[in-house]
Amino acid sequence: MRIFIALDLPDPLLDQLTALQAGLPAGAPSKRETLHLTLAFAGDHPQEQVEALHDELSLIKAPAFEVQLSGLGTFGNSSPTLLYAGVAENPALAELQRKVVSAIRRTGLPAPKERFHPHVTLARFHRAVDARELAHLGEYLAMHEGFRPPAFPVTSFVLFQSTLHPQGARHDELAHYALAWS
Repeated sequence: MRIFIALDLPDPLLDQLTALQAGLPAGAPSKRETLHLTLAFAGDHPQEQVEALHDELSLIKAPAFEVQLSGLGTFGNSSPTLLYAGVAENPALAELQRKVVSAIRRTGLPAPKERFHPHVTLARFHRAVDARELAHLGEYLAMHEGFRPPAFPVTSFVLFQSTLHPQGARHDELAHYALAWS
């Protein structure tokens, strides 16, 4: 099973992100049903290891908090590979992510090694972006640099299974873990 741990996004925010994607000058927009904020990608593992991870994730205690999306950006050096909505600095989010990574390590699964850069993937660029598209993408980013929808409450996190299909990935919820308001 190919699995990851993420935050679900509320419908009003999904509406805003989908509207934002409508104006994309290049790239393949992420489907609405796959928009999320990844805490950790755990990879492809047998059912027994996924169950062990579920047991560890169930032990996580953390307070509920709010997340603020802020601005747009791209990953990729000279040619972008991904367009994302950024996340304002958030110590509670960073702490939850650390706890999730610790749970992954306790199960013996390989934990993510890259630095946590919270974001919501809006589009992927499956080929090199040409100069014209790059210029339009620059204009798009400039036009939306002030993107800052209302903060949303985070009251849980989710263990997802990701199944790859020719039409794109499908994400199915395997388990839901509640956070508590303090």
